[in-house]
Amino acid sequence: MPRDEPLKELSRIAHERAFGGYFASGTLVQVGLDALLAGVDSESLAMLAGLGRNEESEAPDLFERVLYELGLDVEVPADARAARWALAYWLAGQMVDGSLDPAAGAFRIWRDVAWELDYPDALQPLVVCAYNLDDWDENWGVPVDKLKNDAVEAAARFLTQQPPAGHD
Repeated sequence: MPRDEPLKELSRIAHERAFGGYFASGTLVQVGLDALLAGVDSESLAMLAGLGRNEESEAPDLFERVLYELGLDVEVPADARAARWALAYWLAGQMVDGSLDPAAGAFRIWRDVAWELDYPDALQPLVVCAYNLDDWDENWGVPVDKLKNDAVEAAARFLTQQPPAGHD
């Protein structure tokens, strides 16, 4: 496995955890092992990768140390609204770079961001895409890939916008 793939996975999990996602200790250990085997080097990585089942409770703290050592730690704004906007920008970026399925990304922006922020105008195109993708069926006469491309284009346009003043 190329070295950049486990680094991307470490970064993805770091972001997900920073935005409130949960990963079992066994998953953190496995990601650490994959990174170690791919040649990623960090003082705490070998310790994380080598944890046994009875030591898995140490995985979250070791994982955080690994992220810090590799410069992959994620700072989420303390303000809840600003954190939601940061999540939207991160998800949109993943949609655009192809690391997140456009339907899944648009749906998460709809569910985890737009709803929490009372559906701001800046997110409406992505919400429409999420709604269309969630509701799509074969009888629409529009291929689902077209709707996914529309979602990626909406995400790319969103990324060109500055965060709203005051994150409103």
